[in-house]
Amino acid sequence: MDIDKKVQLIKVPFGLGGGRAGTELGPESVIKAGLLNQLKSIGVELAGDSEVDCYKHFSGIGGEGKVKHLAEVQEMSRQVSEHVSQAVSSNCFPLVLGGDHSVAIGSLAGLTAHYRNLGVIWFDAHSDMNTEETTPSGNAHGMPLAVALGKAEYKLTDIPGATLINKDKLVIIGARDIDPGERELIRSEGIACFTMHDIDKLGMKTVVEQAIAIVGEGTDGVHLSFDLDSLDPLVAGGVGTPVPGGLSYREAHFAMELFAESGKITSMDIVEVNGVLDYDRRTARHAVELAASLLGKRIL
Repeated sequence: MDIDKKVQLIKVPFGLGGGRAGTELGPESVIKAGLLNQLKSIGVELAGDSEVDCYKHFSGIGGEGKVKHLAEVQEMSRQVSEHVSQAVSSNCFPLVLGGDHSVAIGSLAGLTAHYRNLGVIWFDAHSDMNTEETTPSGNAHGMPLAVALGKAEYKLTDIPGATLINKDKLVIIGARDIDPGERELIRSEGIACFTMHDIDKLGMKTVVEQAIAIVGEGTDGVHLSFDLDSLDPLVAGGVGTPVPGGLSYREAHFAMELFAESGKITSMDIVEVNGVLDYDRRTARHAVELAASLLGKRIL
């Protein structure tokens, strides 16, 4: 992060892209877990905050079509894009609090309106690259990268001002639950995907160094999208789609610290904190601490 930039908080209480209620409470949960005090304590200056007006009523019925609640996802994404774009225009660091991971469609749309060669770091237990044809659930939170790459029928360029992201400047970290259609797309497109196997084998330091080498060359901005389900459920269980065998507490913080040292990150999403399932607010507290690590907090 550029230390001269102020942080603009963008709250997106949206959960219709996921399969269960609770992520719409994510922004409030993260704020209540102490985000503002944490950022203030490390000297981060806030430019202000805004909240996207989202449709919050959760229903297991998603309407017609292959993607549930598609109209609501599209409207949310358009609004998030506007908020993010305004933050960048004001020379601020957008910190987007979701909401499920479909929120990132709007983040990427708003960012690509300004950064013509955006790098993207994607921490997630899943690869989020399903299309309308490959999605097993119809949930939009499993599709944002397919949308951003132009591989789905719904494309990032459907949002005014947005451009598609470059597959060669995308890195997925922490994946361990990948659907067959996603696996085929990752392989055919040659997308950099560091699974948990790769992290075990190489170590987080090497993974981050390789990721920075990929997204840092020739890009004019780098977005980091952090899904809390990238963490092991024993560390952060308050998510809607937990998958065993994820990142440890220190692996995640070490990665954030290394990305902070790189000075490359220009925006961040924090998504998939489920306020219903996170009964002890531990997952929300981890989200706060990870954001602080990315924004400059150090042990000593």
